[in-house]
Amino acid sequence: MIEYKLGVVGVGHMGEAILRGVVESRCLPHNSIVAYDPVRKREQVLAMEFGILCAENNTIPGACPHVLLAVKPQVMNEVLEEIRPVVREDATVISIAAGITTSFIDERLGGKGHIVRVMPNTPMTVGAGVAAVAGGPRATPEDVHWTQRLFASSGLAVVMDESLMDVVTGLSGSGPAYLFFLVEAMVAAAVAEGMDPDVAEMLATQTCIGAGKLLSKTKERPEELRAAVATPGGTTERAMNALDDAGVKDSFIAAVRAAAQRSRELGK
Repeated sequence: MIEYKLGVVGVGHMGEAILRGVVESRCLPHNSIVAYDPVRKREQVLAMEFGILCAENNTIPGACPHVLLAVKPQVMNEVLEEIRPVVREDATVISIAAGITTSFIDERLGGKGHIVRVMPNTPMTVGAGVAAVAGGPRATPEDVHWTQRLFASSGLAVVMDESLMDVVTGLSGSGPAYLFFLVEAMVAAAVAEGMDPDVAEMLATQTCIGAGKLLSKTKERPEELRAAVATPGGTTERAMNALDDAGVKDSFIAAVRAAAQRSRELGK
């Protein structure tokens, strides 16, 4: 019988992104991974594009030495009940479900497994994601390191305390949507000024990519970089004044905190 190293329960879009990074970076051999997803089309992608074996249900992935729970929070309880009989006592059980605590998983698995919680984001699909990793019940430094290495194959993986995971969800987990929202607004403004929509989107997108790289490469604080663009009496200063008058900064702060609060609610 083949000894699989990683079993993926549920897969979904995020699980597929993680597996893409794992296989393409050769973090794990494709034939050491087994997965189950109820969506037939996604299973076909896993099998044909990545060479990953797809099981008929969650019990084979759930019996692996490393188990990735890539399911939505709303179905986590049901999935844990399904795999509980087959989960190994010493398995590393990794969850990416927003709001679901390691104690919740631990209770429903009856104290089995070394529990690790991760909050990734969607840019993992292009190898530029960020994931926060937190060890839970019985998780050893080796469990946490193994998980960090797994997610680092698709971007940046940072270890932190679980008490901050809801904040991470509001910041980087939901964060890509905030940037997409900003690009939408920038494009709408340019179109209102007479620019072609496709050209406006291209310019706005590249501006965000370039600004992100500048922030990453220079290591300067965002306040300093913003001040360097907004010269006194210039166009950017006028724009920033308009944003301040509209309370945009406070609105973004409220948005991040609202997402963090929703994450806490999902865990109850």
